[in-house]
Amino acid sequence: MSNASGQNWAMQEPEDGFASEASHKPVPDIRPVPRISMQAFCMDAETARIIEAAGEDRRMTKAHLKVHMGGIQAAIEHFSQAPTPNLIVIECGANQQSLVADLDRLAEYCDAGTKVIVIGRINDVALYRDLIQRGVSEYLVAPVTILQIIGAVGALYSDPQSEPLGRTMAFFGVKGGCGSSTLSHNVAWSLARAFGSEVVLADLDLPFGTAGLDYNQDPLQGVYEAVSAPERLDETFLDRILSRCTDHLSLLAAPASLERGYDYSETSFDPLVDVMRQGTPAIVLDLPHAWNNWVRHLLQISDDVVMVAEPDLANLRNAKNLVDTLRQMRPNDQPPHLVLNRVGMPKRPEIKPEEFAKALNLPVLAAIPFDPHLFGTAANNGQMIGELDSRHAVNDLISQVAHSVSGRGEIKRGRRSPVAALMDLLRKGK
Repeated sequence: MSNASGQNWAMQEPEDGFASEASHKPVPDIRPVPRISMQAFCMDAETARIIEAAGEDRRMTKAHLKVHMGGIQAAIEHFSQAPTPNLIVIECGANQQSLVADLDRLAEYCDAGTKVIVIGRINDVALYRDLIQRGVSEYLVAPVTILQIIGAVGALYSDPQSEPLGRTMAFFGVKGGCGSSTLSHNVAWSLARAFGSEVVLADLDLPFGTAGLDYNQDPLQGVYEAVSAPERLDETFLDRILSRCTDHLSLLAAPASLERGYDYSETSFDPLVDVMRQGTPAIVLDLPHAWNNWVRHLLQISDDVVMVAEPDLANLRNAKNLVDTLRQMRPNDQPPHLVLNRVGMPKRPEIKPEEFAKALNLPVLAAIPFDPHLFGTAANNGQMIGELDSRHAVNDLISQVAHSVSGRGEIKRGRRSPVAALMDLLRKGK
């Protein structure tokens, strides 16, 4: 058994569905588990259920997991005749002396490099230190939760000296033309401006993407070149095909061409997302309004999902279907962020934001008003709302969305100076 410094996780498992049904609480930075073989030997049926549920989480999809009953005795019997996997998870009882003796017996059959996580019922620091000294990688006190298991496994197979992986934010419009792309472009710009850290916007609407127009860019390479040559894809190649929009914002543009088809497999975009996560703190994915294997997969693996809708019945139906689907695909993640767009369109019967939110059991992160002149002018000029009018109320709403999906908390609004307030009054008077 190899010794590795572990981390105790005190996260509470969600009762049902998303990690938080009615709030957007910060989710711990749990890294995806690489391709490892993993076997668990449980004593309690509930522990076995938790570990099996953890194996179905999006962060554990690459791991190969088998769950057995029988505890450490079954593990000793099994591995006395079979090679050990990369990771063994052992559930044991409350007898400390027999635990140490059984672990010593198990160590005789462990291959070099095999890691061991022990789940026990003794909450004792001295026991924890003793087990770590004996080569146990991590000790968790039962009952465990899904996120505890995923977090413990992820911590064992990540480099503690490496930078945190980038945060992926997927924007998806529940109905065509509801403004999801425009919102994602403005949020990416706002993130780069507010935090001064690198942001990459990937326009994944390959035939009809508008990010190049919105940022007034005409790059020769982009998403298509990255996906078409996965064997060449690394950070150096990515830097060559990125188009710099601002000091901290880069664009991975869509070809916006109908000369070819864009039929991809479920995991075709995974190498691209992995490379972007290695060197970029924030990645905004502008997903097309489509439903195929790769769009569904990107929604499943993204750290955050922003669902954009207009306040009418068709959007509500689609949003309800999407929420239910995401609940099944992402049972241990927070629910999607809900943004209502084009609220208050003249002469259009609308569902009130609070009724829309109640039907989905989700809070409305932002309700963006209908303002065709503002958005039309910005689009025609190749500008963001914050560039066109930084004092506009819509820009504040976009900043609110950016801060929420970034995971860095809410905007800290400072008190305005009397001079600024006086200047606003003079402008209104003119």
